[in-house]
Amino acid sequence: MKNVIITGATGMVGKGILLECLDHPEINEALVIGRNPIGLEHPKLKELIHKDFSNFTEVSDKLKGYDACFFSLGISAAGLTEEQYSQITNGFTIALAKTLFELNPQMTFNYVSGIGTDESEKGRMMWARVKGKTENNLLKIGFKQAYMFRPGAIIPLRGIKSRTKAYQFMYDYFMWLVKGIKAISPDSVVTTTQIGKAMINSMLHGYDKNIIKPKDIIALAEK
Repeated sequence: MKNVIITGATGMVGKGILLECLDHPEINEALVIGRNPIGLEHPKLKELIHKDFSNFTEVSDKLKGYDACFFSLGISAAGLTEEQYSQITNGFTIALAKTLFELNPQMTFNYVSGIGTDESEKGRMMWARVKGKTENNLLKIGFKQAYMFRPGAIIPLRGIKSRTKAYQFMYDYFMWLVKGIKAISPDSVVTTTQIGKAMINSMLHGYDKNIIKPKDIIALAEK
């Protein structure tokens, strides 16, 4: 039985991961770290309300004994400077990752990144450079297993809604287009359920790549 930590559980991807963890027979406990309660009750669910994601020192005693962290906290880069976006995207992620590595060095750390991420950190797209830097920093920490998930188009299942209005607008009015793309190119579109199952299976069974693209998510979900 495994104990896992989830961030971003109020978001579309994070909630999908959480629901799959709560349903999975090999998951004993899912600890959600967030600034506010998620409004869900379940025997496996624990919540840790923490306001300062730049520092986890004061709650470190509550983070011991976990087998994996599924990190899906993220924001849009729209309207932000590179410094502002990096403080959240890279700073918050690495702050938690370093704390968890000190406490649970054998754990799996999975990070939700995105298609187009620039691991060279030199491309023209600001968000892609910052995501690439975050991926690179995570892979250097030394976790037993660390996987960078890069989903592209995502279909939300199980009644999940996106908190980003623009994305939800697309899902409400253009889901037919997303499903059409999936019909033509099945390996290019994934569901929230597939992401959740792939996260769990990467922890349980490992995978031969650190960069997990849509095709890999689909394969991992079926393990």
